[in-house]
Amino acid sequence: MNISTEAGLLVAALLVFCSILISKTGYRFGIPTLLMFLFAGMIFGTDGLGIQFDNVSVAQNIGMVALCIILFTGGMDTKLAEIRPVWKPGAVLATFGVFFTTLFTGLFVFGISMWQDQAVIGFSLAGSLLLAATMSSTDSASVFSILRSQRINLKHNLRPLLELESGSNDPMAYMLTILLIQYMQAGGLSGWAIAGDFLLQFFVGLSGGYLLGRLAVWVVNHINLRNAELYSIMVLVFIFIIYCSVYLLKGNGYLAVYVAGMVMGNSRLFKKKEMATFLDGMTWLLQVVMFLLLGLLVNPHEMLPVTVVSLLVGVFMVLVARPLSVWLCLLPFGKEVTGKSKIFISWVGLRGAAPILFATYPVVAQVEGARQIFNIVFFVTLLSLLFQGMSLPWMARRLGLTENSPEVNDHFGVEIPEDVGTTLHEVACTAETLSNGRHIRDLALPAGVLVMMIRRGGRYIVPNGSVELREGDILLLISENDCQKE
Repeated sequence: MNISTEAGLLVAALLVFCSILISKTGYRFGIPTLLMFLFAGMIFGTDGLGIQFDNVSVAQNIGMVALCIILFTGGMDTKLAEIRPVWKPGAVLATFGVFFTTLFTGLFVFGISMWQDQAVIGFSLAGSLLLAATMSSTDSASVFSILRSQRINLKHNLRPLLELESGSNDPMAYMLTILLIQYMQAGGLSGWAIAGDFLLQFFVGLSGGYLLGRLAVWVVNHINLRNAELYSIMVLVFIFIIYCSVYLLKGNGYLAVYVAGMVMGNSRLFKKKEMATFLDGMTWLLQVVMFLLLGLLVNPHEMLPVTVVSLLVGVFMVLVARPLSVWLCLLPFGKEVTGKSKIFISWVGLRGAAPILFATYPVVAQVEGARQIFNIVFFVTLLSLLFQGMSLPWMARRLGLTENSPEVNDHFGVEIPEDVGTTLHEVACTAETLSNGRHIRDLALPAGVLVMMIRRGGRYIVPNGSVELREGDILLLISENDCQKE
């Protein structure tokens, strides 16, 4: 049945609106927000309210666009100063961790395939590894939306370590997925061909992302546009220029956009704050759309035959493959990462939209057993987000890895250009902060740091010497950049 453009747009808008309302309900019960968008897609899909959507290629293309922006935004949010102490273990987890997870899970799936009734699942070794590769990466958006919503701060540099790993391991999973698809379609590839393809993708992805990121920084800082809003549009365009250019040069486009995001996020960039706000909004919109489409794409009745297999694979990944991969990867770093931290890192291996997106590649390539792969990956992702996601705050507290430092988030909405050479900070007043007195002059502020404004409840106060501070007040501090090191 043909429907008008207006009717289709209305349905799409209502679908997104209802999904946001559903996600709010899930938030109250500690259910990951992104999981609720998947559920919404399933509720409105073929086996639910009957919206028909089965175009895997369209979903894959939209997912590719979304993942580019998500990875670039994640790169911009990654601060080199924070990840510098943990970049080595983070890089090993993002590469070898994905490889080991693929290997262990693939062998387990192959073992099940040999033992299970072939009518249910009958993967070859290559097909088993392909299934494992599609879901070998972790999802940064799911992890950090849960941590932020529960206001959990982690000890031992765990936050930047997890941020680096989960933000940068999608390219490795993508490369393994594509190589295994090529292997199955070609009937085999030589070890040298696989190694050469890996090295080419990594080298072109890293170098192309860095060089094009530097070029983007130079263009943004020197183009001098009259309309400030166009700077954000220009960065959005650069994301796709970088991805497509590197892809056409046989490099890893996802790795390139992540590296370019890191380059731009850690450079002095004109209108950076406006760009970050724009990209954050785009990221949320595309995540909602991507999860909805992937939810619409699945037919729950098709997952019933693979339920037992999916449960076995999901449990194996959580309790064996992920922990074993983490401990092997972190073995060279000795006591640099504590035992409790390793346990938590193992538990934080949440699956998200990227595994489901990567599971569409075998379907589009018409690989044997592709639909089974998609259904199993979808089922495992649901289990991961539901059980691991909901238990993540409990696990952090159980292991004693949380700290009670207050998390303050942009209560004032004040921005200053980077060229000014100053930085704004927000600090919450606690009993310890006010232990030396309740006036600004009693605070132990370094030289060159001033209190610009105070937020008390819904009121904003311009400070003077007679203002008495209270617990719970939020202070907006301005400091010269050199003062941050004192």
